[in-house]
Amino acid sequence: MEYVIASILTLILLGLWFHGTRFIIWSTALVLVIWAWFAPSVMFWMIYIPINALLLYPPLRQLLITKHIVNLMQKNQLMPNISETEKIALRAGTLWIDGEFFSGKPNFNTIFAKPYPKLTDEEQAFLDNEVNTVCGMTNEHQVFQQRDLPPEVWAYLKENHFFGMIIPKEYGGLGFSALGHSAVVQKLASRSQVLAITAMVPNSIGPAELILEHGTVYQKEYYLPRLADGRELPCFALTEPLVGSDATAINSTGVLFKDESGALKIRLNFEKRYITLGAVATLLGLAFVLKDPDGLIGDEQDLGITFALVPNTLEGVDQGYRHDPLGVPFINSALYGKDVVLDIDMIVGAEEGIGKGWQMLMESLSVGRGISLPSTSSGGMKLTAHVAGAYTTIREQFGISISQFEGIQYELGQIAATTYMMDAARIFTIGAIDEGEKPAVINAVMKYHSTERFRDVVNAGMDVLGGAGIILGDRNLIGRAYMGAPIGITVEGANIMTRTLIQFGQGVIRCHPYAYDEIEALEANDIEAFDRLFFAHIGFALRNLVRMELLSLTRGYLHFSNKSPIIAKYERKLAWSSANFAFMTDTVMGLYGGSFKQKEMLSARFGDVLSWMYLLTATLKRYEAEGEKEEDRVYVEFIGAYALNEMQKAYEGIFANIGSGFVNFVFKYLVGFTCRVNTFSSKPDDRLYIALAEKLSKEDASRNALTDGIYLPQDEQETLTAIDRCFASVLETKAVKSKIKKAIKAKTLRKGSTLYRDALEANVITAEEYELLSRVQEMSEAVVQVDTYKVDDYLARK
Repeated sequence: MEYVIASILTLILLGLWFHGTRFIIWSTALVLVIWAWFAPSVMFWMIYIPINALLLYPPLRQLLITKHIVNLMQKNQLMPNISETEKIALRAGTLWIDGEFFSGKPNFNTIFAKPYPKLTDEEQAFLDNEVNTVCGMTNEHQVFQQRDLPPEVWAYLKENHFFGMIIPKEYGGLGFSALGHSAVVQKLASRSQVLAITAMVPNSIGPAELILEHGTVYQKEYYLPRLADGRELPCFALTEPLVGSDATAINSTGVLFKDESGALKIRLNFEKRYITLGAVATLLGLAFVLKDPDGLIGDEQDLGITFALVPNTLEGVDQGYRHDPLGVPFINSALYGKDVVLDIDMIVGAEEGIGKGWQMLMESLSVGRGISLPSTSSGGMKLTAHVAGAYTTIREQFGISISQFEGIQYELGQIAATTYMMDAARIFTIGAIDEGEKPAVINAVMKYHSTERFRDVVNAGMDVLGGAGIILGDRNLIGRAYMGAPIGITVEGANIMTRTLIQFGQGVIRCHPYAYDEIEALEANDIEAFDRLFFAHIGFALRNLVRMELLSLTRGYLHFSNKSPIIAKYERKLAWSSANFAFMTDTVMGLYGGSFKQKEMLSARFGDVLSWMYLLTATLKRYEAEGEKEEDRVYVEFIGAYALNEMQKAYEGIFANIGSGFVNFVFKYLVGFTCRVNTFSSKPDDRLYIALAEKLSKEDASRNALTDGIYLPQDEQETLTAIDRCFASVLETKAVKSKIKKAIKAKTLRKGSTLYRDALEANVITAEEYELLSRVQEMSEAVVQVDTYKVDDYLARK
């Protein structure tokens, strides 16, 4: 009977730890468990009870314990130091569902209650009319030949306020939601990456957004209408020859001085590069370090990074240069300025904006990363899926469609799943932005994965298209997107830096429930605040240790879910992963302290876990929001297995590389072994690849549903139109070809160049069916052709 009581009490204690109850409650339960199992002597209680009393009484605990812990941590720098510029970056965004993953106990009811937005009627009408029109006016092949968009396209973009999507209607803009803005960019990208980038940049980080958030009344009333209707074309001038990812190291300098009339001015010198629209911009949103060597406005000489609105007409501004980014002819250029004189009112926010440029930049990036590049990447992925699914169905080798080869199906399956997943994440993230959130960590995840996954998709597309993908010309629909893929990898924070330093490196400080506040308490030497946070942190880590072990033993089944079985299955795995993630986060913080910043490979693996938890969650959210359609279940099964397997690989890498000596041995060979035996998931099995491939190659409706939002031309001379019509016709021949295959198997027919004629003569097919096959064969032969050039014409190409 005693063992039964002790066991029940132990289960109660584990339950209290699992759910994270207050210290005084589980401490009392622990007393009962110790008593039930061991019946310790009076001496034990004489030691144990005072220790518990000490821990439960904060004033005494602070005096005897916490004070010494603070001294030790300050002396040995066991917590990372955060510079003021880093603090500005950390404060720029808001905490969204990323905080749930760091908690170790995510509330999925809260997560799934977040919005999954839809376009307004006005936004949809703009997509169906103005966006379709400008797409029809743009021929990507000709744009590459002429090295620019046609003048009439530039004019149309301005006249129809494409450059003012984010500007409110009261200032003459379109006033679109983030989703509306994203949908426009996505459709433009499916037609022309040059067109998409040109329209995207003025609506991304740059003068319009900075003026909206920080500008004076005059700046808003003067510039916003002019930016909205294209009278002003903006650019965002930040990057310099020696300044890329480290934007705080700007060398461009503005010096305060007074002119002959006594008016306060700025003498500005700058050298910028990689500036999109720089060569044609009329208004340069320019970052520089402002200095006041003569103390004209105060005692400080270095006033910090400042943003100014620099008209291109000012003397000393030089826009006469272009870069050539991998041959993709969007306007990207160097900018130079020599002794350019600015009025103080040209600073964004005027005098109030002096020295606030870094804050403005971080706030802009905390939103922009979640819209621009995910939208262009989504357009490219959907176009690739649309083309690859049809082309591989049309193209035949060895007498059958190449879409039936498993090697091709592997690539098509990956294309389909990735496209579904990243579009889910795009819309889910944008829903947060439209609600006023600035989810900086999740936006960094989106920037990294949208560009990396697009690179995966377009690489797979090039593989299955073969020669049709590599021969450039008007018929090639994805070759130029492939050429431009590395560009997205490098901009708005290079992906290497984003993965190794930002996703987890900043995320752990921003999203951890205690870390940032503990660091601030240490810096302020606030013993009382640190005491409260530190011991709450210990309880938090203990709870997550118990959750990690129990969820691992039960493979997540201790987590209760009120969702459908398929969602609940992956919700349980996410809860399990979150407990692992939260506890291991505290482990590395404890092991490495302030030096963890230098453990970039470990940080990257933690970032991978965080990323894949988010991408899987977004997939589940999409599936639920769209009505849990049975035909979409295969996407959830594939992405669930794939994402969990990616987390598994990241955890194995973490356990293999934590610490050194005995600590490394424990994690690498004991914890790591357990992780390898009790895995989150294996890779998706072959049947899932095949099922997804068939969604692109055997079902016109499912292919169109996956790639919804891209531009579909109606002109019969267009390559994409020809592919779509041929694809639909090929699907019509399925039953007819089945009859022919049966006849061949029965040796009634033989394969050969006259197969269809022989089938007609043998009465295997009807005359109408013969006409259908002949017409489809003619269409197919036209579709698989590639561009060829006479030698003189080829040599004359630009």
